[in-house]
Amino acid sequence: MNRKKQAQTELSYYGLYLLNHLRENRFPQASDADFIRERADHAAEVYEQARRDDLFADAAQELAMSALLKGLRFSKYSILYDVVDSEFPLEVAVEDQEAFVKNLLPLVDNVYSIYDLTDDDFAQSPDYDQLYTELTGAVALFIESNGIQ
Repeated sequence: MNRKKQAQTELSYYGLYLLNHLRENRFPQASDADFIRERADHAAEVYEQARRDDLFADAAQELAMSALLKGLRFSKYSILYDVVDSEFPLEVAVEDQEAFVKNLLPLVDNVYSIYDLTDDDFAQSPDYDQLYTELTGAVALFIESNGIQ
């Protein structure tokens, strides 16, 4: 078994969940095995402590998942993907969206610099709306200047 597959099979439920979340949303920590293991271990500890404190399994699981994903709810990739998917469905075909977003992300990276994406309540803030608007404008300008590449 290759080393990568072996590392994946050794991960706990929380580790596998986190790894999948990080990969799907293109977080840079997706390749950081120590980060994933530490975060997963912490989530398991939160769950165990909550159960010892007589919380029901569902409530303990909710606390553990909150600890697991703290600061990792919003990625640059996922927000840009949402913008492209929602605002430019006629310009960027569904099958081309992933590649388009992946290529565009480095070009709009500076737009994110003033926003705190680690805030788990970011989507409910006025800053999210402002970021969404800025990204929509950046995508529109890119398409106008370069077309869909």
